[in-house]
Order: sequence, then C-alpha cells, then structure tokens
Amino acid sequence: MGDLVVEVDVAVVGGGPGGYSAAFRCAELGLETVVIDAGKRLGGACLFEGCIPSKALLHVAALIEDAERARELGVDFGEPRVSLDPLRKWKSERVIGRLARGLASVAKARSVDVIGGRAVFESSRELRVEGDEPQKVRFKHAIVATGSAPARLPGLSGRRRPGHRLDRRHSSSAEIPERLLVIGGGYIGLELGQVYAALGSQVTLVEMTDGLLPGVDRALVQPLARRCEKLFAKIPLGTKVTSLSEKGSAVEARFGADDVQTFDRVLVAVGRRPASAGLGLEHTRAGVDARGFVTVDERCRTADPAIYAVGDVTGEPMLAHRAMRQGKVAAEVIAGRPAAFDNVVVPAVVFTDPEVAWCGLTESRRRATAAP
Repeated sequence: MGDLVVEVDVAVVGGGPGGYSAAFRCAELGLETVVIDAGKRLGGACLFEGCIPSKALLHVAALIEDAERARELGVDFGEPRVSLDPLRKWKSERVIGRLARGLASVAKARSVDVIGGRAVFESSRELRVEGDEPQKVRFKHAIVATGSAPARLPGLSGRRRPGHRLDRRHSSSAEIPERLLVIGGGYIGLELGQVYAALGSQVTLVEMTDGLLPGVDRALVQPLARRCEKLFAKIPLGTKVTSLSEKGSAVEARFGADDVQTFDRVLVAVGRRPASAGLGLEHTRAGVDARGFVTVDERCRTADPAIYAVGDVTGEPMLAHRAMRQGKVAAEVIAGRPAAFDNVVVPAVVFTDPEVAWCGLTESRRRATAAP
C-alpha cells in the first residue's frame, strides 16, 4: 500500500506563532488547512523553549527585584529562597502547558488538523511528511513557517562538554550556576543574564561590538546599560571569546590571546539562523538568499506562486508578533484579500529592567537612508 495522501487548500509547514496564526486565519476564511509540525504541537520554539519560558522567568526575577526595592520603603521580606523544582513545575504546567492546551483547543474549534512529522517539498503542489506515519500532503498553497535555530559561534575552538554550552532552549530549565558567562549582548543575552543575576548568579556578559543591543538607538540603551553594570559582575565590550574548553566540572573561556577565566556555565546568545535547510525548496521555484532566508515580498509571496513564507525563516526582525502578522497577511492574500506587510512598522521590545521598546526607523538608520 502507498502512503496516505491528504488534499487540502493550504498546508502550513511549522506550528510556531507564524504557522498557527496563518492556519487559524486560513480556517476563518473558509480554507481547508493543515499544520505539519515535527513535534505535532502548536506554539513552536517561542512557546516551549524561548519567548514564553524566558518571560516567565523574567516575571520571577521582577518579583525578587521588587522585594529588594521594598526595603527602601521600610518593608523587608527577608532574603529570597528559590526552590527550583516548584519553579520548573509552575513554568512547565501553569505557563507553557496552559498556553499549549489553549492553542490545541483553538485548532480543534476551527477544524485545523496538526500532522506530526518532518515536511519536505517534492514539488510546488506536494509535500512528503516523514515520521512515524509517512504520508503526502497535496495543496493548492503552502506557507513555510519553520522558524529559526540558535546560531553557532563562528570560528570558536576548543572542546565543550554537553550541558556547559547552553543555548536558549536549555537555559530556562538549567540549575542556577554560581559563575555564568553570557556570550552576546543582544536581547536574549540581556534578558536571561538579568534572570540569572536576580536568581543569584555572578554574571559576566561579553559582547564583541562596542555596545549592548547592537543596532538599537544608543539613547535608549543607556539606562539599560547602567542597570546592567550594577547587576552583572563584568561587561567586557569589544571582546571576542576565542575558545571554550572543559576543565573538570567547569568551563575555561579565553578572551583574545591572554585573558583566561573560569565559569560554571556558559550561555551562548549570539543570534539565530533560519531553519530552511532540508525543506526541499529546490523542488519548487521558491528561493533563499545567501544566509538561508526564504525570499518573500511584502505579501509574503515567494517566487513560486503556490508557496508563501512567514516568520523567522524570512529574515529580521525575528519576533513572534512579526511572524503572527505575516501569517495573517499570507492567509488573507491566499484568500484573495488585499493585505501587505512592512518591517518598518514592527514594534520591538526588550523585557529587561528597565524595558526598552521602539518602532520605526532609528535616527542613525534614517540618516543613512536619507536622500543626499
């Protein structure tokens, strides 16, 4: 017997914020829709490993900070005691679990089926789903929403034992290290660095450029930088980590040629890369750029009339709400409605203490793009 064949109006590849938003909107517009996700779940890395777990821990860190600040008002709760098992249970069951169940309920109510497996394009009209139940999905339109994965440190030498080198997926459930090295001064490194600092870690954050949050308006970053100077043990700027190596139960980090320091854990937060490899896009007319991002226009259309793409796999900014908006735009364009997307109007926020938010062109970007 051959593989099971499913025929639908729209096949969405990836169940993250962009994918499920696209699928739900397609269903609202009367299009028969399925979501194909390797984990057979809705929410993606944002819900299960990234945004939501880190924001939950940021809430805990804020509670600790509020208790400390209350002393200035004459209210003293005493030194905080963090119990990791109840904290993990609250995060996994009360936060992640509740949201995951909510998404599953919405999918059921809108008759959006979720297929478990790895999707590979065989043509501009057909996907092969690899997994425990191999099948094929024939579609009129497809939406690629496969997201991104943590980027690796370029050119980093030295052996690292598994568990010492942490990415965003592991960091929110790890133990609280006494000495933590955070590599990368972007929003992921700063948010999780503040979490661990509040939980009691001595945090050293290293950034290879000359400032935190590269690309963000410098006036916005200044208050946050001053706060981080108080929270973190060290913030070496303009510094590159050249090697990480195992030394017993610790990690030895080398900065430049001569500076060597030892840490209990290392959190790598140097950005993310598109999850576009292995999708079989070469069997379609959809294209990717030199960095692996799927190329789309303002209506989220690829060069293949049948295939659209949304979210992190299409480039910066890699934000969940951008992916959600793109997902709705793609669905509406497929349904024949007027819709378009513009990166310039996407708001961004860093959930640190203090928080930083912006929208539109920065002053430096505006000057760079101004006509002579």
